[in-house]
Amino acid sequence: MYLVCGEALFDIFATPAGSRRNRLNLEAVAGGSPFNVAVGLARLGTPCALFAGISNDHLGQQLRQVLDDEGVDGRYLVTFDAPTTLAMVALGAGGVPIYSFRGEDCADRLPCIEHLAPLGEEVRGIHVGSYSLVTTPIADTLLALVCRESIHRLIFLDPNIRLNVEPDVLRWRKRVEAFAEHAHLIKVSDEDLALLYPDEAPESIAQRWLKEGRELVLLTRGGAGAHLFSRRHGELYAAARAVTVCDTVGAGDTFQAALLSYLHENGIDCPSSLAKMELGQLETLLGFAVQAAAITCSRRGPELPYRYEID
Repeated sequence: MYLVCGEALFDIFATPAGSRRNRLNLEAVAGGSPFNVAVGLARLGTPCALFAGISNDHLGQQLRQVLDDEGVDGRYLVTFDAPTTLAMVALGAGGVPIYSFRGEDCADRLPCIEHLAPLGEEVRGIHVGSYSLVTTPIADTLLALVCRESIHRLIFLDPNIRLNVEPDVLRWRKRVEAFAEHAHLIKVSDEDLALLYPDEAPESIAQRWLKEGRELVLLTRGGAGAHLFSRRHGELYAAARAVTVCDTVGAGDTFQAALLSYLHENGIDCPSSLAKMELGQLETLLGFAVQAAAITCSRRGPELPYRYEID
């Protein structure tokens, strides 16, 4: 089982309501990067749980129901008498989402370390990422968790930078590096690295993380495909799959869920087994993640694929 940690919210998509400019049609879709990763894992048949703050308002109850329906273990969810975060989503060029968050003092930012129950032996890996890396108190909670558990369990990191939540790039950089120090696998987009390190090539950042002890770094480039950097086997590349793009909402989360699912299916459940992966396994891992992400890009919003759709 994997424990996915971070935010759970609703993405709000706004579209014009006909010719009347004073009206919009709104569509609310359950989301948040960690929430999507958990749902993606469940749809791929991988046991997982979500550690997140969930509001007791109507939207929070709906988020719980979605998780239950999808088969995500809810034992680590923490209920708060605080609102559910809302993310307003507009689509830019190429279907790339542009977010605006309403989340100050909302439930998903509130978990503290005392809210996290002891982890059982069945938890073999922990995923962290997105704005939960920088919004306190959950940011401090998650950093304490990965510091404590990185010796015994796999740690996965996806920075997923959101400057409209926390505009201070230096804070993001400091927090990402703190989490990266304890991660075994980092997945990051070229857009995120351009924000964090505008004067450095993405490949140089990946190589630095490898030298500092990370086993795998995966760099996604949207339509330009994805690179995998391995301490043992060097650099691999996979081209993006040809697909008619509806939007790219949830594509990175799908990529991450596919990575973790492949590791689970192949019994790669500790730091030492990750380090021993063969070249052929890494090639299959990368191709599987690219294929899964392409399916999500062909659909509206974070509609992550089921395993049978990839096979």
